[in-house]
Amino acid sequence: MKNSIYLFLLVILIASCNETKNEENTTSEPVTEVKKEPSLDKRKSLKLNAMQKNHQLLNMRSHLEAVQTILGLLANDQYDEASKLAYEKLGSTTEMKLMCSSFGDENFANLGLAFHESADEMSEIFKTKDKNKSMEALSLTMNYCVQCHATYRQ
Repeated sequence: MKNSIYLFLLVILIASCNETKNEENTTSEPVTEVKKEPSLDKRKSLKLNAMQKNHQLLNMRSHLEAVQTILGLLANDQYDEASKLAYEKLGSTTEMKLMCSSFGDENFANLGLAFHESADEMSEIFKTKDKNKSMEALSLTMNYCVQCHATYRQ
């Protein structure tokens, strides 16, 4: 008798599952893909391919790491090292100039070039060993980062 009750409950459970499946399949509306919500991010897309995106992310992370290292160097009054790093990692080297102009967006290129040129100036200010002027120069350079990230997305 006990097994009969379990069997009866199992049959009812299976039948109810099948009814639910049948009800779902009898709708006349076709199954469609979930509609993608419009993006709330209103920044301008650079329309980069996967390789460009990865390269750009690596580059920006390198810039961020350089800024973090520069902050540590300035905190320890190591101005010459900060100056060298600022120029080599953030300055307007030929490589950086070419990269900024390779994205096909003139305003992005101009903003990127202004960032790198400000890093050149920052590098020179570090050589004065004036902490206040050095921090002001770093702040100015970082303003370009903020402006770029507020305007553009990958």
